[in-house]
Amino acid sequence: MHIIVGLGNPGEQYAKNRHNLGFMALDTLLPEVKWQPSKKFKALVYEADDCLYLKPQTFMNNSGEAVQAIMSYYGLLPKKLGVFNKSDSDLNDALTVIHDDIDIELGKWKVSHDSRSGGNNGINSIISHLKTKKFQRIRIGVKNELLRTKIPAEKFVLQNFNSEEREIIKTVLAEALKTL
Repeated sequence: MHIIVGLGNPGEQYAKNRHNLGFMALDTLLPEVKWQPSKKFKALVYEADDCLYLKPQTFMNNSGEAVQAIMSYYGLLPKKLGVFNKSDSDLNDALTVIHDDIDIELGKWKVSHDSRSGGNNGINSIISHLKTKKFQRIRIGVKNELLRTKIPAEKFVLQNFNSEEREIIKTVLAEALKTL
């Protein structure tokens, strides 16, 4: 089983925000999917073949709760001392997280493994809950210097993409999702 997580915030008011690129990516990858709500996982889920797709509904800053719940349920977290997760486990083959990255230019993307959060609170939460940073990430750039220099980062990521940016994002997502 491979878990693919798209990070974002639940609710229509956030649907077109930069911070919702993970949700947008999953919607691009699976356009016809009817997502199933799961209280147990605090997420919207969809299962196909040997993959489980997840949109945490915990808000970005608490994404680790949903990811840990599903990883534990499917036995994908190594155990040490019973209920405590083994620290620094390698989850690269089990978990891919797709998210926005304010340090990468709009129109660019990167795949990374075993890297720090770069200030993304969703990734901070996942690292904290899983006790490892060893998982795959697809980082989609949202950096726009004209806007970013005038607006604090936490407000910038909660702004909607403009129409020109949305076209760029469509192209980038199509390209980045080929890595899955």
